[in-house]
Amino acid sequence: MGKVRIGVVGAGTISDSHLSAYAARDDVDLVAVADMNADRARQRQQEYGFTDHHDSAAALFERDDIDAVSICTWNDSHAELAIAALDAGKHVLCEKPLCKTVAEAEAVVQAVERSGKHLEIGYVRRFARNAEVLKRFVDGGDLGEIYYSKASIIRRTGNPGGWFADVELSGGGPLIDIGVHCIDLAWWLMGGPKVTTVSANTYTRLGNRGNIQNIGRYKAADYDPSFNTVEDLANALVRFENGSSMLVDVSFSLHAPQDSILVAVYGDKGGAELEPQLKMVTEKYDTVLNLNPQIDKLSFDMGSFHKEIGHFVELVKGTAEPLAPVSDGLEMMKILRAIYESADKGAEITVQ
Repeated sequence: MGKVRIGVVGAGTISDSHLSAYAARDDVDLVAVADMNADRARQRQQEYGFTDHHDSAAALFERDDIDAVSICTWNDSHAELAIAALDAGKHVLCEKPLCKTVAEAEAVVQAVERSGKHLEIGYVRRFARNAEVLKRFVDGGDLGEIYYSKASIIRRTGNPGGWFADVELSGGGPLIDIGVHCIDLAWWLMGGPKVTTVSANTYTRLGNRGNIQNIGRYKAADYDPSFNTVEDLANALVRFENGSSMLVDVSFSLHAPQDSILVAVYGDKGGAELEPQLKMVTEKYDTVLNLNPQIDKLSFDMGSFHKEIGHFVELVKGTAEPLAPVSDGLEMMKILRAIYESADKGAEITVQ
């Protein structure tokens, strides 16, 4: 196979991470970019040297000179666009989350199966150096059987507003936006067990806190301080069929003294914190040992997008194996929706 011919749907902020990584590769041709805002699509064409631009995804999918696409749009369109791209014979890299509902995820799985094409989910944190290193230790059995994990990301004033704050477009708040990264990492390191029950809470008390001054944060282009229909905070206890469990704690808005992140796994031979930086713990000769891996990046870095895009290109060329397949997206959607359902009902949920 020669150069991989790429199309990109969605020309918003996250597309820059995809585009810069594609543009850095000699084995990629940037063929076309599509966005419902034609001016924005044209701008991306000029910035990155695409051959063409479109104001609709349908026009891009109709092209026979595109092998694969990145989907970088709002969450509410992920499933529809992924299915259309797969049915048009394109491989797909879809930004996280895969979609908004379990039914949508199941429909995407069916599209992958009938098309015979790859769909990878944008779980970019799996490609971070610290995650790759820890995964080798876990797979090598150094931590033993993983039976407990923690997935937490706390932002004090981190509601970006705009479509992120609109549940119809996003599918939810911090849980489905930033929480999915931490939950996925912990779940992936645990070996991807099947979820059985979830007991959860969500709270909407503070909103996007547009009144707060002196603390910088990312804001969506359509930020409106008066609008918010997503949760501020979600917490959950997730149980899996192998008897393991995960504690989840994520927020956009919380009266916490500082932003924080924690991804940790615990086994019967050792434990590890992946974030805020990689640390491992074990014991030998009746002595507890704290291990400090010697790697350049002990926490996530944005260069991981280049590794993610590189892997996707190699996947399309047939020289790599899937790392974040659609099946993982389906199981994650079961976890996320069960958290929201449990919170809505005020009761533990059994997941089928």
